[in-house]
Amino acid sequence: MSNLKIIPLGGVRENAKNMYVVEVEDAIFILDCGLAYPEGQQLYGIDAVIPDFTYIEENKDKVAGVFLSHGHDDAIGALPYFLDKFNVPVFGSELTIELAKRFVDDSGLNIEFDDYHVIDEEVEIDFAGTVVRFFRTTHTIPDSMGIAVRTDEGNIVYTGNFKFDQMSTEYYRTDLGQISEIGREGVLALLSDSMEAESLTENISEAEVQTEVLNTFQGTKSRIIVVAVASNLLRIQQVLNAASRYNRKVFITGKTVEAILKIAIDLGKLELMDEDIFVSIDQLDKYEDDQIVILETGSAGEPINSLDNMARGLHSQVNIKEGDLVYIVTSPSSSMEVSVARTENQVYRAGGKVKAISDNLKATGHATPKDLQWMINLLNPKHFIPIQGEYRMLAAHGDLAHQSGIPYRNIFILSNGDIIQYKDGQMRQTGQVPAENTLVDGIGIGDVGNIVLRDRRILADDGIFVSVCTINRSKQEIVSGPYTVTRGFVFAKESQDLIDQGNDIVRQVVKDVIQDKNFEWSALKSSVRDELGSFLFKKTKRRPIILPVIMEVNQRRR
Repeated sequence: MSNLKIIPLGGVRENAKNMYVVEVEDAIFILDCGLAYPEGQQLYGIDAVIPDFTYIEENKDKVAGVFLSHGHDDAIGALPYFLDKFNVPVFGSELTIELAKRFVDDSGLNIEFDDYHVIDEEVEIDFAGTVVRFFRTTHTIPDSMGIAVRTDEGNIVYTGNFKFDQMSTEYYRTDLGQISEIGREGVLALLSDSMEAESLTENISEAEVQTEVLNTFQGTKSRIIVVAVASNLLRIQQVLNAASRYNRKVFITGKTVEAILKIAIDLGKLELMDEDIFVSIDQLDKYEDDQIVILETGSAGEPINSLDNMARGLHSQVNIKEGDLVYIVTSPSSSMEVSVARTENQVYRAGGKVKAISDNLKATGHATPKDLQWMINLLNPKHFIPIQGEYRMLAAHGDLAHQSGIPYRNIFILSNGDIIQYKDGQMRQTGQVPAENTLVDGIGIGDVGNIVLRDRRILADDGIFVSVCTINRSKQEIVSGPYTVTRGFVFAKESQDLIDQGNDIVRQVVKDVIQDKNFEWSALKSSVRDELGSFLFKKTKRRPIILPVIMEVNQRRR
């Protein structure tokens, strides 16, 4: 009997940040290495969130490799930070590997790594009896793959992000035959994408989406500003097809999508009907409005934020003008709904109009309920682990699996860090490993924690109150001050009485404490914070960060 463990380090009870450990005896197989971008205002100033690598560090000699399902940030985004710590081989499809290399090269981490391996659905990789192979799936980027780890007890299958589409084109086509073959071999556990498990509407075919895009272009006589996520190559391909059909030139506003498109074009994964379709910003004036498409892209909320700048006349390259059609071709996450509504309002105020594919069509890159059950039926797993989604999505997916014949006792809704172990013929949860969020802020990785975030929240909510004072310790007297600097708390010119009273409190506290020549600096600053904080809250009902700056001088006799 094999000793098997499955451990999600990211990707459950959350959207994105996919990273799953499959441990077979003494070998660890890492499925995806993704990140998440902060949404809303809960992570002040944080650039990205990556998984906790503590368990990997404790078992680094066991790691056989990293196996990537597709080229989106939620699958490859944490790879630079991982490779900065671990030197293990990385496996993925041709496009996925090239995008992963770009991510690593652009990270600024100065990583020297070249152990990449391009695979396809024909490749099987044998690690001392444990075989890893890939199967083609349909997602919003070419070369997406599911991953199967074949063990003595059966296959452990990870779907990655997927959906089924019977009219998908070559680079997006699911290999149903191979999935069925894996199912016939026997599947011990299935880890399956849950993002659309709650959906009441099924996805339509991307062929129908292409028709919708073509119709929109045909009926528009103004500039079209397309808002898309940079890595959604399927939707960008459809936009480029429509632009070529109706003789429009495309101007790209972001550098990220330029790099992604170049890689896809060079590999033949993105096809251009017009080789001269792209134009630079200084060429835009050469064309009429009905000959122009502006492609505004980004990851996560970036295209919406940039669109807002366009609507306010603050964009560095292109701004909304009278008659423009803003065409949102990818579905923003639920956390962005308020921002999207506010931005749409700004577009209309600037004279533009807004149309979104999601207004009339259900077309996401994730499987809806019928597709989810189809995958379960094709693979017929003994145990089921819903992944990639908030808790309610995982629970909904678990219900779908139960309806498909899997007993609830064999369905595991996990938290990041939970250990699922298969031993002596039984699968059960046996413990946890560290799986806290690791925050990336600039060049800092993991050096920002809850205390720093709390301070940032307080700064954003209530501001800062700095009190500066200089003392002569030997004479036990205040030499100068206290003086106050405040930001984000009160408007100083209109609150001078409050500031003066605060200075009086600080002056009295400092005088009292320095009467003891052996006082401790920490005690002095703590007393200032406590007394001043109580006073300010009593007067304003606010709790700013209070920063006492106490300096010491020694005055010599002449």
